[in-house]
Order: sequence, then structure tokens, then C-alpha cells
Amino acid sequence: MGSAAACDTPGGRAPGLGGRSADESPPLRDTATNEPAAPGTAPAAAIRHATARRVPRSAVSPDHGPLAERLADAVASSDAPDVVFALSRHGRRTVVSGGTAPPRPRPREDLRYETGSAAKTFTGLLLARLIHSGELSGGEPAAALLDEGRPSGANPVTLAHLITHTSGLPALPAGFYLRGLPAWHTNPYARFPAARVVDAFLRHRPRHRPGTRWRYSNYGVAVLGHALAAATGTPWEDLLTGQVLRPLGLTGTTLRADDSGFDAPGHGKDGASPVPPFDAGGFQAAGAVRATPHDLLTFIEAHLDPAGAPPQLAAALRAVRRPVLRRGIGHRHVHTIAWFRHPTDGGPMYFHSGATLGQQAFLGFRPDTGTALAALCTRRFRAHDPFLAAAYALLAEDE
Repeated sequence: MGSAAACDTPGGRAPGLGGRSADESPPLRDTATNEPAAPGTAPAAAIRHATARRVPRSAVSPDHGPLAERLADAVASSDAPDVVFALSRHGRRTVVSGGTAPPRPRPREDLRYETGSAAKTFTGLLLARLIHSGELSGGEPAAALLDEGRPSGANPVTLAHLITHTSGLPALPAGFYLRGLPAWHTNPYARFPAARVVDAFLRHRPRHRPGTRWRYSNYGVAVLGHALAAATGTPWEDLLTGQVLRPLGLTGTTLRADDSGFDAPGHGKDGASPVPPFDAGGFQAAGAVRATPHDLLTFIEAHLDPAGAPPQLAAALRAVRRPVLRRGIGHRHVHTIAWFRHPTDGGPMYFHSGATLGQQAFLGFRPDTGTALAALCTRRFRAHDPFLAAAYALLAEDE
């Protein structure tokens, strides 16, 4: 997880979110919090490894030539049982899949994959949608929403603090490790349900004033999900489905695995040991989304062209591209309410990655090249994992 760092949200105020208002740490790790180097400076060894091997010619779409070849190289270098690299450029999609496991009964590109912390991009868009519809401002104290009648205090943790990781909350709530330990290698989050997440938050006393420090927190975004459900009187799954998934037509996206046979199986670091489907417990808003590669491309393509998206989401899609937070030396790290943002010669690139105990995901887009990328693999994150290096390098490419 990322360490605490000073940020430039002054006076403890929540960053403005819209026109109406101003790893082997725990699983569900966000692998983008230790952010990759800026485009053009990714470690050379990692990029060489990402292009060192090729998948068979039959896996390469003959219609897309060099681009499909580069995607095929990325698939092969990822060294995972199931890998999909799905890229859209100016609306034209190229999807290449493969892996070390035997072919599945269903094509890999039709399966649903766990997105881990990349699911936070859905939560950020949902919050922006609720702000731009006038239902919320982003400045509401989360505790007051979760415990009606509770005094807000002088420096409350707001919804904006939670989505921007400036709430002062730790990565995980007190008691998580002890309670999750018996299932640490299977499903520790499932042992910490919603009621425990909310109760831990209401008991928590921040060490720092909200808005003064940045610290990546799955806990904080989980609390945000429960606060949004309380504010709207709608269960989280119904809220996300009604406000984001259904308008975008994401019928291959869900929040839990089922017995349909469409959920890609996860694997441990060895690429062979099976890992059970991820159960987010009370952390749904922080990492429960599982989706097909094509659904993820549809989601990301909407960010590239808000004007072409459903009208009720257009303003929110524009909002989640705006920087709301800068931190680190020279304010090098730039964040929106949903994405990490890095500079390129042609303009900004936006991305978010995530990992569960048995899968990884990387989502990103670049407005200047019209590129959307969804990369997925079914192997647990390892130090210096080539999958992330390959995905980041592809997004950083100029056409």
C-alpha cells in the first residue's frame, strides 16, 4: 500500500469534486499506488521482458497487424494461466487472449475477471454522477450519513476525503488482520462484513486532520460505498447498477461470482494453485467489480468520449478526468476522483490497477491517442510482475 504523503488540499477541506462543491500487504492490493514511472521512463528491463516472447500466430488477429502483435507479446510475457489484453483505438477494438492454461470451455475474452482496486474507478464515477445530479455535494460528513443524528464535529471525514484517500483512515480497519487471519490465503475480506466496516469507522479517531495527508485506503473507499448507500437509501449493488452499469449497458459486469461458468478462475503466484473467487465482504465499493474485457472497454471508452455516452453520465465522465489532488515532491503524483494521472508529450494518461488473491487488472485511457486499454490476468501479483509493466507500456505508446 502507498505510504502517507502530504497533499495540497488546504486547511483540511475536501477537494472540489464538481460544480456544486469546492504487495503482499493485504489482498485486494492496489498495484498502482506504487505508481509506475512516467511514460518513456518505465524500467527498460521490464519492457524488454514484456516483449521477449510471442504467442502462436493463430492468436493474433490478422486484421490489426503490428498492434495485435504487440498485444500478443504482452499476453505471452504475462506468464499467467489466462491473459486478455483488450485495446480500443479511436473506437476500433483489438482483443488478444492466451495463457499457460489449456483453453477454457468458453473463450477467455468472454469470461468475467476480478478487477480488485481498479473497481474504484466505478465508485468514483458513481460519486461524480450523484454530485452532478444534485443528490450530493461531496462535502457531506460520512459519519452523519451512517449514524443519523451524530454530530459532525469541527473536522469531519467527508465523502470527498474518502474517495481521494485523504480521510486519515488506515489502509484497513482495526481488527481486520486478526479477524481475517484464518482465511488469509483464501478470502480474508469475506470475514469483515459491512456492519463491521461501518462500526470500525464510527469508532475510529483519526491521527491527522482529514484533508491534510494522502494515504491509500481500501477501508476509506469501502466506507464511502456504505455512506452513498445510506444517503440514497439504496443498497450498494442496486445503486451502482442503476446509476452506472445499466446506463452503459454493462450486462457482463457483476459484483460476485456465480455458478454460470463465466467467472475466470484465479491462481496463486505459481500460476497453478487454484484460488477461490474473491468475496469483498463489506469492501464492495473498494474492489468487488468483476467484468468481461469488452464491458471494461465500453466503460473506459465512455471516458474517452463523454459526449457520446448516455446523457445522464456525460457530466460525471468529464468530471472524473479533472485533477483534484496533487502530492509528493514537486506535486508529481496527480489524481482525479477515480484515476491516477501521468503526463505524456501529447497529454495526460489515466490509469488504475488492482489485484485480488488470484487475479490482476489494469485499466487506462489516453484522450490524445483515443486509446482505451483493459488488461487482465489470472495469476496473483508478484514483485516486478511483467503484466503491469507490459500494460503500462502499451498505454504509454504514441500510436
